Amino acid sequence: MAAVAAITPVATNLEAQAPTIAQHASSNGARLSSPVTLVNILQGTDSTPSFSRGNTLPIAARPFGMAHWTLQTSANSPWMFQPGQRRIQGFRSTHQLSPWLSDYGQATFLPICGTPDLDFGSRAASYRPEDSILSPHTMAMRLLRYGIDTELVPTERGALIHAKYGEAETPGFVFDVPGDNPPRPEQDASRRIVRFRSTANSGGVPADFACFYVLQFSEDWTTLDHKDLKGHRSTHLRFADSVRSIDVRIASSFIGFEQAERNLQLEMGAKSVEALRTEGEQVWNTYLKRIEIEGATTEQQRTFYSCLYRTLLFPRIWHEPDVTGVMQHRSPYNGKVVPGVMYADHGYWDVYRAWYPMMSLLFPERLGEILQAWVNVYQEGGWLPQFPCPGYRACMTGSLIDSLFGEAAAKGIKGFDMAAAYEGLKKHATQPGNPDAGYGRRGIEEYLKFSYDPADKVEQAAAETVDAAYGDFCIAQVAKALGKTEDYAMFMKRSENWRNIFDSKTGFFRGKKSDGSFLEPFSPIRWGDPYVEGAAYQHRFDAPHAMPELIEAMGGKEKVVAELEKMLTMFPDFEVGAYGSEIHEMSEMAAVKFGQYAHSNQPSHHILYIFTVAGRQDRTAYWTRRVMDELYTPDLFAGDEDTGSMAAWFILSSLGFYPLCPAKPEYVLGVPLFSRSTVHLPDGKTLVVENAYKGGSTVHTSLDGKPLAGGMVQHSDIKAGGKLRFT
Repeated sequence: MAAVAAITPVATNLEAQAPTIAQHASSNGARLSSPVTLVNILQGTDSTPSFSRGNTLPIAARPFGMAHWTLQTSANSPWMFQPGQRRIQGFRSTHQLSPWLSDYGQATFLPICGTPDLDFGSRAASYRPEDSILSPHTMAMRLLRYGIDTELVPTERGALIHAKYGEAETPGFVFDVPGDNPPRPEQDASRRIVRFRSTANSGGVPADFACFYVLQFSEDWTTLDHKDLKGHRSTHLRFADSVRSIDVRIASSFIGFEQAERNLQLEMGAKSVEALRTEGEQVWNTYLKRIEIEGATTEQQRTFYSCLYRTLLFPRIWHEPDVTGVMQHRSPYNGKVVPGVMYADHGYWDVYRAWYPMMSLLFPERLGEILQAWVNVYQEGGWLPQFPCPGYRACMTGSLIDSLFGEAAAKGIKGFDMAAAYEGLKKHATQPGNPDAGYGRRGIEEYLKFSYDPADKVEQAAAETVDAAYGDFCIAQVAKALGKTEDYAMFMKRSENWRNIFDSKTGFFRGKKSDGSFLEPFSPIRWGDPYVEGAAYQHRFDAPHAMPELIEAMGGKEKVVAELEKMLTMFPDFEVGAYGSEIHEMSEMAAVKFGQYAHSNQPSHHILYIFTVAGRQDRTAYWTRRVMDELYTPDLFAGDEDTGSMAAWFILSSLGFYPLCPAKPEYVLGVPLFSRSTVHLPDGKTLVVENAYKGGSTVHTSLDGKPLAGGMVQHSDIKAGGKLRFT
């Protein structure tokens, strides 16, 4: 292989990259030959606990890969990578979906030379981001301190690390297992294979949890030493001075060492780093080319494909092939190895709004498999999950998995056991579970008694009530698809429970006590108390399944349009309320000029499309364009990206439509971002979206020349392909 330093694309330097990108620019209508070259995996990484620009990691992986790989600049923080820190401690195998939930099963790897101290700070090496390649399918750089050119190429469950030592003396390699007394690595007599387990986790796993790693070296090591350090054990392998390069093939498994070795052989075998890099590039381009855009600037291209990349990382596959190729998995829910598919690391509260609708259009087959994984959770653990990470975790409000299955029923998604899914849905909607353990609806007994969650008995009661009402609507759609007419009627009646906490005097959802009185005093900008990560303003339109009825309750379309404009243009004041101090979501809302509209958090994401429902598609067009132009760049998001949710909003909005209510088979119209987009649908059909809208108070939208009335387009019509045109 040629020296890594000789590789010319520079994915982290916009100015240096521009000539390459310009070859594919759409000014002449040409389509991109390799959209993966436009992806900036650093998008959203410049974040801190007090202010999020995405709270993402620079991840190299295969789409939905079990193993994610990132650069570690700080071992002792969930914010393990900071782009401003120019020294890396290693390539990290990570399973972290968010810094707020921390990592599990992680390990760190680094080619070194000489005999440095092995603690993370002492052995760290500087690199030049502007001279490095950081891409979804490869991370390549020169470790300046050691004079080592190194490259990591990911596979689904592992990676190949290539290191070229140049003139460096005492070539070596170090890996780190977290924990104060982690299991000791096992070394093979061949001096070419090492096995170890990482048991690191912060919950959501069975008692015997481990991620099993197998390392296969292309050269014999001469010595292998272990050193116990604070918080981790480092293993240092040295090679003969004559060794000038090595390949380290790393495979992981949640089942065992034998499975990890099988994964290594199936995914890497004897393939070279060049072959694996090319394979990864092709895989990513296959996914990214599902949508082709024209009429975009270079920055818009980079933003779009960086966002699309973000939507293809989570949830991660958790299943692995047995000796016959049939998928199996070690269940995070009962600890047993069982047949079937499994996925992990998805927060439904975040992703039900845009990510699952995007998947229903672009990748319905993959979506069906993911939904079957959640059904498998129910069959293995007895309850559907609230926030699988990797097993049951308690996080956020509601049981928004309801939306996933309601949407699938409404849109005819195949590939999962709908009857078993319904059994799990009805269980958590009618029986008390254990929300603190990550399953069941919080306050379900009170909700069934009062038809709302009383704020003097249930935490975040207003948010729980509106989420439950929407969840009931979604469960009703599954009951309808299964022909359960009585259950359908029951859940549809319950779906109106949002009315029970709507205050017609103020026009807001409010916390209501068990005696029927609203909480006092009331301030629509006071965060917390009956709300979650917001105030009454941010939760004002949380009845997506009943938007025409909510608009009527608020005083009609003209009143709602005026209230929306007021919300978007007023000063972004806030009261910290029950939170007691300023949390990052408050800071992020106040930092931009969108009033009380907090695009930095998911409850606001559908609000701009209410203009269209109220008869003003042009205002949806105006405000969504401002959000896309001002709050999305190749480098940052407006707040926590949250496993594809923030990015999926951009993808759908750039196409000119959005699922106001995911469990209805329809989309609300805005106006596209680009002059032309081509969506390659999975059944071979094509949707072409054209934008010729030049402004004005009226937006005309047609599908294959037929006008679309009411600002809506049906999922079945989008799925059938054709030409969607905006003028």
